[in-house]
Amino acid sequence: MTALTRRNLLTVTAAATTVVASTRISLAQQHDNSKSAVDGAPFLLPALPYATNALEKAIDAQTMELHHGKHHAAYVNNLNEAAKMAPQIAEHPMEHVLAKLNDVPENVRTTVRNNLGGHVNHSMYWQIMGGDGAKAGGELLAAIDRDLGGIEKLQTDFNAAGGRVFGSGWVFVTVSADGKLAIEVRPNQDTPLMDGKRVLFGNDVWEHSYYLRYQNRRADYLKAWWNIVNWSKLSERYESAKKGTLTI
Repeated sequence: MTALTRRNLLTVTAAATTVVASTRISLAQQHDNSKSAVDGAPFLLPALPYATNALEKAIDAQTMELHHGKHHAAYVNNLNEAAKMAPQIAEHPMEHVLAKLNDVPENVRTTVRNNLGGHVNHSMYWQIMGGDGAKAGGELLAAIDRDLGGIEKLQTDFNAAGGRVFGSGWVFVTVSADGKLAIEVRPNQDTPLMDGKRVLFGNDVWEHSYYLRYQNRRADYLKAWWNIVNWSKLSERYESAKKGTLTI
């Protein structure tokens, strides 16, 4: 083999090795979208089910990146720290832990209330957005008509309730085991799960969820938000609630 041929072979081999190594790193980064996945910690930051710019009709990409990648991630990291002191919080379904907060050790109870509440609220929130233009229908629409006075009244009352939240909090529609719907609000990162209820959907009215685009105009955010609601997902959640399988 000539020197030139050997040199070419070495060059090709080195390049191939670099490509393989880069591919492995890339695949690992795609698989591990949170530090928790690397550490084997019990609570994980869920991946968004759409691109960060997919909700531009109501929420800008930068807000989505910060909201998911910073705020929600912080709740997950704080939970994993709490789990080091109280491992039992990761040994039961999250909705059960929230429904029995008095059973959580006092030294981490407030941390769990705030951060597990934030984790489940946001995990639900990402799921119920990203609609494909479908409208409410079927049993869910019938329940909205029966319990909440129809879609238009639901939106008006839901937005008004969200607008009345003082400071930070959430506005929810809860669903009972027999399919009855109700509008409820909670402060901070509290959730109806803490009262043993189930959440059909909810909207985050903390300023970090809308301030970059809307500043102090929360009402505008609440109104625009309906453009990105995933009614197909809400119908799935409604059916799960009636079957008793809806969790967070």
